[in-house]
This record gives sequence, structure tokens and C-alpha cells, in this order.
Amino acid sequence: MHKLSDFLALHKGSIFNPMTYIRFVTNAFVSKDWNHFRSNFVYILLLGPMLEEKYGSINLLIMMLITSVVSSIAVYIFSNKGALGASDITFMMIVLSSIVNIQDGRIPLTLVLIILFYVVDEIIKWLLHLNDNISHLSHIAGAICGIAFGFYLL
Repeated sequence: MHKLSDFLALHKGSIFNPMTYIRFVTNAFVSKDWNHFRSNFVYILLLGPMLEEKYGSINLLIMMLITSVVSSIAVYIFSNKGALGASDITFMMIVLSSIVNIQDGRIPLTLVLIILFYVVDEIIKWLLHLNDNISHLSHIAGAICGIAFGFYLL
């Protein structure tokens, strides 16, 4: 019998299988192991309350769902890897948190540094096709969603 995480994780499958589309969302709710879950969830616990206060619970939930779907579509189309875990949501929240205090239309230094340290690193790793069982494309898609939401909701 397969583990629940194998059933809910996104992997290449037929576009005619309804589970493929359900997995665009469910993959964010399962993790490879405890360390994988903990590393994502700690960031979500740290950043979530601030983002929830700024944008509201419903808006944050919608952003998380959209991020999961956008990231899953990107992985499904452009990668041979699957997706498992909330790393895309975590990256969205990291980037979004650096945009929270934009004032006078100025791009915050924290956003620039987050993009340099986190996003550029993920792009390089994705381009190098590292065989590290990490969906770097999910991280990139999550960061792009964070930037898009941040500037859209200004």
C-alpha cells in the first residue's frame, strides 16, 4: 500500500486523470519526512501571523492556494520532478513578508536581498539540474507569486 504522501504528491501523470488536478493543491499538505515538514512549517509559523494581520486570513489562504496551483502547474509543465510539501508557499511568504512595509513606492532593501540570497540561488540550482530531490522550480514559482501578490495588493 502506498503512503498518503505518495498519493497526494504531484507527479507526472495523465492530464485526463482528475487526481492530477487535485494534486495541484494537495501536494502542499504532505511532506517527505518530519524534517521537511518542520523546515517549511517553522517559516509559515513565523511569517504567517504578520501576513495574516496585513492581508487578512481569507486573502492569505487564497494566496496560498493560488501559489500551490501556479507552482504545481509550473512543475508539471517544465520539470520531470514531482512536487511535495509547502516550500512554494514558504517562499511566497518569505518574499511577501519583505514587501509588507513598502513606503512611497520604494523597493525595500530586504526584498532585494531576499531575491539575491534565496531566489537567485534557487534559479541557479534549477538551471544546474541538481539531482537533490528538491523542486527548485516550486521555490522559484512561490517567490514569483510572493512578488506578484505583494505588488498587486499594495
